[in-house]
Amino acid sequence: MTNERAYTVLVHEDTDGSYWAEVEELPGCFGSGLTLVDVETDIKQAIEVYIEALKELGQDIPEGSLQAPDDNVRQWAIRLA
Repeated sequence: MTNERAYTVLVHEDTDGSYWAEVEELPGCFGSGLTLVDVETDIKQAIEVYIEALKELGQDIPEGSLQAPDDNVRQWAIRLA
């Protein structure tokens, strides 16, 4: 049995051409970067830290929903083991 989870990551382009991302199922989990590669790296790290904090607090880890609310936003499914 695997504990793999997939989360909806919404990626937004900022006015300066950089990017920021939020994880729909993890309120307050954000990442940013100058490129899409940078923001992907940052958001994966943010998700890992967020989940580790939930575990330390003894809280449930949310399941992913994989549904983007807006067609103007890039959507990634980030999978973590």
